Amino acid sequence: MNQIELNLKTVIIKAVKSCFDVDVEMDQVVIEIPRDTSFGDYATNAAMRLAKPLKKRPVDIANELKEELLKESDFIRTCEVAGPGFLNFRLHTASLSKVISTVLQMQDRYGESNSGNHLKINVEYVSANPTGDLHPGHARGAAIGDSCTRLLKKAGYDVTREYYINDAGNQINNMAKSLQARYYQEFNKDVAVPEDGYNGVDLIDIAKAMKEEFGDTYLLEDLNESLPAFRSYGLKAELDKLKRDLEAFRCEFDVWTSEQSIYDRGMVEKAINRLTEMGMTYEKDGALWLKTTEYGDDKDRVIVKSNGLNTYLMPDIAYHLDKYDRGYEKLVDLFGADHHGYIVRLHAAIQALGYPSDALEIKIIQMARMIKDGEEFKLSKRTGKAVSLRDLMEEAGVDAVRYYFASRAADTHMDFDLDAAVKKSNDNPVYYAQYAHARVCSILRGKEDLVEVKDSYDLLTHPKETDLLKHINEFSEMVADAAKEMAPNKVCNYIQKLASLFHTFYNECKVLDESNPDLSKERLALVSAVKITLKNALELIGVSAPERM
Repeated sequence: MNQIELNLKTVIIKAVKSCFDVDVEMDQVVIEIPRDTSFGDYATNAAMRLAKPLKKRPVDIANELKEELLKESDFIRTCEVAGPGFLNFRLHTASLSKVISTVLQMQDRYGESNSGNHLKINVEYVSANPTGDLHPGHARGAAIGDSCTRLLKKAGYDVTREYYINDAGNQINNMAKSLQARYYQEFNKDVAVPEDGYNGVDLIDIAKAMKEEFGDTYLLEDLNESLPAFRSYGLKAELDKLKRDLEAFRCEFDVWTSEQSIYDRGMVEKAINRLTEMGMTYEKDGALWLKTTEYGDDKDRVIVKSNGLNTYLMPDIAYHLDKYDRGYEKLVDLFGADHHGYIVRLHAAIQALGYPSDALEIKIIQMARMIKDGEEFKLSKRTGKAVSLRDLMEEAGVDAVRYYFASRAADTHMDFDLDAAVKKSNDNPVYYAQYAHARVCSILRGKEDLVEVKDSYDLLTHPKETDLLKHINEFSEMVADAAKEMAPNKVCNYIQKLASLFHTFYNECKVLDESNPDLSKERLALVSAVKITLKNALELIGVSAPERM
């Protein structure tokens, strides 16, 4: 909650108590910025909410409150009753403009809050199999996941960014066999890539590297005997490449957890034993079943097959238990669209382990269609294969890719128009936002010494200045809200509006007016506050704030 909203709620609660001897809680008072600013700076429907308990007409309640609220003359400039009982406020400039000094003093810390109350939270995202290049779906997950963690940190959560390496499944064996075939082909040996193997050019490059490093060493060994070496080498090479691409995409992780390590540390056995001890498993047809129907699943799930092998659900349960054992109070998983049916059974498994349902949150990241020249495309011109994250970064740049992916809610389908993303015009949202920042920097360049930190800036009375002040004041609350909902698209919406308000202000208000140096100084302070807020907002979604364009 920002300071202005807090102050308004406080005086409204005080007025209700004075007029009607009724106690109202802070969260029962709703404060909004009217869409039509001619109605005022802020509005509340408090009178309508009080109508039923007080058994009075809302408009009568509003009129009584109005008289009491106008006593707060050092804060509220005007108070009007509108419609069926809305109260519209105009505040004194001093009340609105205090935010400038707050921004100037906090600098890159502006927007921080303690709304997360240091909740220890683990966010797992991307987690692509290390068997090839990251595709646009992974890229969208990376952009949204990384932006969510930035938001959570800004809002006062204790965040760990985690990547789960699927290195224990059959897909890794298929990758190893594919690499082995490519290695043999480097020596003109007739060894085919398995039918269910991987045909990416990346494995050809890795095979060449193995040939250069080891020569024909592995030609002398039996295929089965040498397979672990190909598995180990290929896994490291693919994972290193994946890490490089994510780092270039400004997406870093605190923890990389290996699925194989979950087995090696006995976490699978521990999870099975715990579920069994809690009476959540049973045997049927030689298999071990988990009672997921007790927690909303449409059927119970096999976790150990009759042949003794684990189903894919079992190591995932063990992995989540491992995260809880590490002390996290909440787990967040960002899954691709193909995991939608997995949500209920994983939630059920977590509850079967004894944890509350809300201790795990799963968000689905929908795929994005790549559009170029008005048509969908799926192949890279460079490789002739599926478009990769690397292709997207080379084609559109990191800023555009991250901004576009972050700008839409994760669970919505989207078209990513690469032509629009690189267009240098106001139709391109990332260009529009970055141009606003560059324009701000141009105004301030060489004039930084004129920016003063003051208690208030009483000369900023123009409606476009007021609009900017109100929006800047909303930043911390927006961050807290976007973090709670893990919705970086709200940051993009905020950025677009801030850029629009600034451009409108700049077109209507002369920042540097030689005939009015005092007003010029206050406007420079306002522009500086815009710069800091815009830069901080862009940082939350991993997008740069250029000073020149």
